Formats: sequence, C-alpha cells, structure tokens
Amino acid sequence: MNELKQIIGKNIIELRKKNGMTQAELAEKINYSDKAVSKWECGDAVPDIGVLKQLAELLGVTVDYLLEENHDEQPAVYHESYARKKNKLIITFLSATLVWLIATLIFTIVNLCVEDAKYTGFVFIYAVPVTAVVFLVFNSIWGKPRFNYIIITVLIWTILTSVYFIFFEYNIWLIFILGVPAQLIIFLWSRLKKIK
Repeated sequence: MNELKQIIGKNIIELRKKNGMTQAELAEKINYSDKAVSKWECGDAVPDIGVLKQLAELLGVTVDYLLEENHDEQPAVYHESYARKKNKLIITFLSATLVWLIATLIFTIVNLCVEDAKYTGFVFIYAVPVTAVVFLVFNSIWGKPRFNYIIITVLIWTILTSVYFIFFEYNIWLIFILGVPAQLIIFLWSRLKKIK
C-alpha cells in the first residue's frame, strides 16, 4: 500500500507541475486544503476514489494513469491546459476588441448623422478606461490577481485623463494630483499579505 501511495503522490506532483499549478491552486480547484494535497504528494495519505476521479479529470488523465508507475504515453493534459489558457486569452481580447468596435460604431454613426460633430474622437479616449475594466473583470476571473494592481493603475490614470479631456476648456490639470494618493493606495494594497 505504501508503494501505491508513493506512485500516486509522484504522479500528482508531476501532473500538477506540468499544469503550472501550486499545491494551493490544485487544492482550491478540488475543494480540499493544500495540506491534504501535500500529504498525498508525500505519500502519507491517499485520496479516496471520488477525489482520484476528480483529480484525473482536472489533470486530463485517467484514474489508471494516476495509479500506474510507468506510463507508455504522455497524457493529453498539456494540450488541453494550453488550449484552455489560449481560449481564455482569446475571449478576453475579443471582449476588449468589442469595446473598440462599439466606440468605432458610435464615432462613425455620430459623424454621419451630425454635420458639425466636434468631440466625437473623445469616444476613443473613453474606450481606454472601459477596456481596462474589461481586462480587470476577466483577469479577476481567470488571471493572476497580482496583475489586477497594474490594471487598476491603468484604469485610474485613464479615467483621470478622460475627465481632463471632457473639461479641457477649464484647464483642470490639477485633477492629476488625485492620481498620486490613488496610486499610493494601490501600492500599499498590493503589499498586503493574505493570512491563511
């Protein structure tokens, strides 16, 4: 039994690393603690059959693959994982492109319908913070949380720039001073450590 525990542990480690997951990320996906994953990988414990099935599906292999020491073929997990990441990236950029398509449609329609449309180009300036919001939403769902701080920084400065251009006639350049404490808040917020 101890030998089987070691084999399962070795296979879980190998597949987890090839999928670019930490123990905590794997544990979160199957609703277990990272300590349980650590015990499985060390060979101190064996996941029950239901969890083995869940692990096999998540890692893109069969349950037999997890139980066998020698494997004749490489699992298809690498391709599935890569394709999944690629699809998420494509969906994110499609959504961001949709923002720019809408901005272009608004620009075109207004210029075609209104003879003396002065400020229609501003629609593209406003599209920048909206695009940042799209990236923030999708990064919060699928991406790495540490990138949210960069996206929020872009969002704040593009919002301030958009407001500046809206009220350009009033010379409100001092509005950019608001970005300094906002940037400091983002920096300090990014330094907070999660306590488990």
